[in-house]
Formats: sequence, structure tokens, C-alpha cells
Amino acid sequence: MRHLWWVVIMSLCATIATAAEPVGIIFDSDMGNDVDDALALGMLHSLHTRQQCRLLAVTLTKDHRLAGPFVDAVNTFYGHGDIPIGVVKNGKTPGDSKFLPLAETRDGGSLRYPHKLMDGKDAPDAVTLLRKTLAGQPDGSVVIAQVGFSTNLVRLLATPGDDISPLSGKELAAKKVKLLSIMAGAFTPIGKEQRYREYNVVEDIPAAKTLVAGWPTPIVWSGFEIGIALPYPHQSILKDYGYVKHHPLSEAYTFYMPPPHDRPTWDLTSVLYGVFPDRGYFGLSPAGMVTVEDDGFTSFKVDENGKHRYLTLTADQRARVLESLVQLSSEPPHQK
Repeated sequence: MRHLWWVVIMSLCATIATAAEPVGIIFDSDMGNDVDDALALGMLHSLHTRQQCRLLAVTLTKDHRLAGPFVDAVNTFYGHGDIPIGVVKNGKTPGDSKFLPLAETRDGGSLRYPHKLMDGKDAPDAVTLLRKTLAGQPDGSVVIAQVGFSTNLVRLLATPGDDISPLSGKELAAKKVKLLSIMAGAFTPIGKEQRYREYNVVEDIPAAKTLVAGWPTPIVWSGFEIGIALPYPHQSILKDYGYVKHHPLSEAYTFYMPPPHDRPTWDLTSVLYGVFPDRGYFGLSPAGMVTVEDDGFTSFKVDENGKHRYLTLTADQRARVLESLVQLSSEPPHQK
């Protein structure tokens, strides 16, 4: 009997340890096109420091030479400068950004935000980094938060086995990824627009169509309607980041669109759900399938065998989610 109780206790301890294991997350972002990407990255660093997630890698779908350096500057600011960064090659939106030049800003000859990666051309290809990162993780353990275009993940699906892994990209995703938490699409009318065509889909429609048709794991979509219901309070930008003279998130926000603008928090919601899917922050639609139409409109059809769901948000959830987003984004780096 004593032996039986010991087995039960050890089993419970193993279950608790497994449940407490922080989720490994890859952040796939079009950093530079909107400032919510930067706030979402700040959230991830806070969660990484808290050991509530492991930020495995950042991959970028904005094709700009300073996207990678800006991410490296933010990573370094939070004390996580070793997190690998991969950049898209021949990707979308190569145009200038309002805040990426912060990666080159100098004060008295020194970089305001120290970092090592000075030009995206010196970073590894995003798809190669995705393959390497996934291959090194336990099966069924990774969450990908895709908050930009579907370019990188579709290119991943098309890769064959190689010296990183004998598995194809689709096989790697099926084996290693437990959830794709994606900010894209719209699943309610937006204002008077019944067929709202969301930016992350419209900028690379072929990739979005391929992703919904071929991604092998569950996908949870945070539609445009979710982020727009959660505007980031500009008072936080003005007051909560003042623990240092210069902060990359508040400065990026101000360069993008200065306070008193309250910027919607689209990308942050996919991060929050990806790390805490069982905390009740959001509701979920029934199971079904998303279709990306030729003009970029996303439609949803209920199907009990479908792998797709989208987030919903009640008034009660809204207050809780917004406070969580603000607190996690503005949390200071922990001093070693």
C-alpha cells in the first residue's frame, strides 16, 4: 500500500511539473508596419522573464533592413539579446517604417539601444530559422504567434527535408507545433463594412490562402474586431515607461502615432491567447474552417471536424484583457 501511494504521489508531481512547463513560442511578425508588433514583443519578454513562456525565436515578414536590428535592440533592452532572429527574403512591404530607425539612433556617438545585428542582411533566413527552431523542440510543444503575413509559414510548409531535419516543413509543423495563434482576418462586420479585408491577409493573399488550406495543426484566429475593441490607453505610454530615460516601446509608439492616440492592440491578443489559452481571457467560436477569398475577405464555416476557431470577447473579458496587455507590455526588465 505504501508503495502504491508513492507511485500516486510521484505521478501527481510529474503532472504538476508538466503543467508548469512554460510554452515555447515563436513570434512571427511584420515588425515596423504598426506599433502593436513592438508592444507584443515587449509582452513576450515580460512573460519570458517570468518563465511563463520561452521566447524561442523571432521571425520577420517585413522586408526591411532595420526590422531585424530593431528586434535585436528590443531583445537586448530586455536582457534577452541571445534570442535568434530570422528575416524574410524577397518579402512584402519593403517600405520605410516610422519607428525602425530607432535601431540606428545615437546619443553622443553611442547607440541609444545597444545591439549587435546592424543590418537584416546579416541575419539568417526566417524559414531556415523556423526549421532549426522547430527541429530542436519536443513534439507538440511549440506555439507560433503569427501577427504579420503568412509568407514565412507558407514557405516553411514547402521546404523538403535537409541537414537540419529529414522532415519536410509540413511534417515538422505537424510534429512540433501544437497551436498557430494568428492575428489575421475579420469575423464580424467592421463598422459599415460587411466584407472587411484585413491587412495581414490582403498584403499576401496567395500565402494566406495556402496557409488556411495546408497548415496541419489547429489555428486560432484573432480577427480585426478583437484588437480594435482593445485600444491601448495612451496614458500608459506617457506614464508607465518612464522608469528609464529612453524606452524602445514608448518611443516606437510615439514615432508611429503620438499620444493621445489609443492604438488598437491586435497583435498582443494573439500572444496572450497563445501563452494562456486556458485562462478565460477570450471566448472561442465553434470549430470550423476559415476560407480566404480571392479579394482577401475571410469567411468562416462551422464544421465539427474543422481545425480553425476564432476569438470572441465579452464586455467583462475586455476589461481584464486590456489590463493584462498594459501590465505585461509596460513591465520593466528584471535586474540581474
